[in-house]
Amino acid sequence: MKLDSKIPAGPLKDKWTDHKNHLKLVAPNNRPKIDIIVVGTGLAGASAAASLGEMGYNVKAFCFQDSPRRAHSIAAQGGINAAKNYQNDGDSVYRLFYDTIKGGDYRAREANVHRLAEVSGNIIDQCVAQGVPFAREYGGMLDNRSFGGTQVQRTFYAAGQTGQQLLLGAYSALSRQIGLGRVKMYNRHEMLDLVKVDGKARGIIARNLITGEIERHSAHAVVIASGGYGNVYFLSTNAMGSNVTASWKIHKQGALFANPCYVQIHPTCIPVHGTNQSKLTLMSESLRNSGRIWVPKKKEDAEAIRAGKLKPTQIAEEDRDYYLERRYPAFGNLVPRDVASRAAKERCDAGYGIEANDTNEGVYLDFSTEIQTKGKQAAYAKGNHNPTPEEITALGKQWLEEKYGNLFTMYQKITDENPYETPMKIYPAVHYTMGGVWVDYNLQSTIPGCFVAGEANFSDHGANRLGASALMQGLADGYFVLPYTISNYLADEIRTGKISTDSPEFAEAEARVKDSISKFLNNNGTKSVDYFHKKLGLIMWNKVGMGKNEAGLKEAIAEIAQLKEDFYKDVYVPGSADELNPELEKVLRVADFIELGQLMAMDALQRKESCGGHFREEYQDAEGETLRDDENFKFVGAWEYKGDDISKEELHKEELKYEEIKIAARNYK
Repeated sequence: MKLDSKIPAGPLKDKWTDHKNHLKLVAPNNRPKIDIIVVGTGLAGASAAASLGEMGYNVKAFCFQDSPRRAHSIAAQGGINAAKNYQNDGDSVYRLFYDTIKGGDYRAREANVHRLAEVSGNIIDQCVAQGVPFAREYGGMLDNRSFGGTQVQRTFYAAGQTGQQLLLGAYSALSRQIGLGRVKMYNRHEMLDLVKVDGKARGIIARNLITGEIERHSAHAVVIASGGYGNVYFLSTNAMGSNVTASWKIHKQGALFANPCYVQIHPTCIPVHGTNQSKLTLMSESLRNSGRIWVPKKKEDAEAIRAGKLKPTQIAEEDRDYYLERRYPAFGNLVPRDVASRAAKERCDAGYGIEANDTNEGVYLDFSTEIQTKGKQAAYAKGNHNPTPEEITALGKQWLEEKYGNLFTMYQKITDENPYETPMKIYPAVHYTMGGVWVDYNLQSTIPGCFVAGEANFSDHGANRLGASALMQGLADGYFVLPYTISNYLADEIRTGKISTDSPEFAEAEARVKDSISKFLNNNGTKSVDYFHKKLGLIMWNKVGMGKNEAGLKEAIAEIAQLKEDFYKDVYVPGSADELNPELEKVLRVADFIELGQLMAMDALQRKESCGGHFREEYQDAEGETLRDDENFKFVGAWEYKGDDISKEELHKEELKYEEIKIAARNYK
């Protein structure tokens, strides 16, 4: 199979505009004849469904939650990037494009990333028009803050709940279309297979999660916007229900899966506190604007803290190692996420971790300096040029509360520690997946008529995503890319007519789904679904996680293959198929995670280099930084399904070509 990315010819800055000008159109009077299915109603799915409904297409939107408002996009805290240059600090479309390519360690497509930067400003205008309450400066202008991997302020935000506010904006647009009858919403429905007719995506098989009914739904095109696969690690910052099933089902139908080993470990999460924990909590990257990350310089101090004999506030300034500021002075605490995460792991592996858990893993995120700085500024602004220390502290805490109040409250409720008084404890955790279904420039997978948007595709972030770029990509795909490119495909479908669900292809797909459900319910095993999911998570975190090596990856591949065998023999699913059955939902998702986990290890094993979030311990420089191999691995690795034995998957390569950017070693020092 030869991969055709369909990247337009011409200068980079003109590619998207010229491409749009030559795409085929569907006339308004023909759009009601066309049906489109959208799977997932987070930012990418909700914005796509709303936009396509507004254009006049008949849209069916599916989510497994009880409302689109519960999509995991709601959990995004820190902000959304856009090249508006409101701060007059030198930002531009090119700089956002460059920062994203560099942040991804030169493993993303130039053309896709430049398009993302181009439409970023439109996203902000769209969301402001919807009423999204972005933070504003004193004069009423939209405010910005910094995020990792940049030296400009381009992140728009709504306190620490930007994802929630953006999703409510997209949801309001979606609700309008539901009210007009152009979008039919299927809440509590989960896609369990893709239906292809004559090689084209023509519908899905979905399960009604309330009644258990298996339903057939047809369309002229299918959009997958079901998010990422971080829960393959069991513990992650993802919502408990987040899964890979929609993406994996289309992979098994012929859609290539690209760069599965590219996983983002977020540096600022609340550390694991016990073996029975079921999810992790993110502390927004925006906190790195104001917090300084450190560990004790002396091992004995770290040991005393872990033993409860010493408090962090008792460590003198000269005995603190602000290791990011020490190693990366140009960017300091705002280095990209993969860099910050590996640096934290290095300190903890060396014995300087401060959390009294099983692994002693944790570092401090300290706001005391910011409290003093902002307190003095606030006092001065009030005309108090000689404030007392108490006044400075009180004003500084007030400033922090206005900026990050909900995050600090969340942290205190989880840990029972006051972050205004004592430093936050943080440690890296699985957060986002840069890998996903391979798509071309039009966001179409290798299955004609099957499009993939948002985190579910691989296209924009290379080997590491910069903070505040996930919301940008989801809304860019849904509002400003897919409406053009899917119309280009659908222009040839106006004479097709209604797609029947009575065809043999629909019957076969439904039979596959029912057979799978029946086998699990009649398995009579002895172990719960979570038992196997946790075992998978441990293998993935220990051997396919932050640090990987050849021996560990080979062990992981063999161990996951054995786990798969044990899973099918011994998993127990209570209940029946014709009722609300959360264990049945989980077993179907974990079955897909197990296969994906093996593919992730295979992908990491073949990629004999370190780049971004993919860190092979054999390939690092003298200072422990990533060592890329641009001669042999400057490609997108896209895997083709070849049957139940995942080890038989075939690797296809899309060479990455850089016309505008000179590839160099990433340097944040």
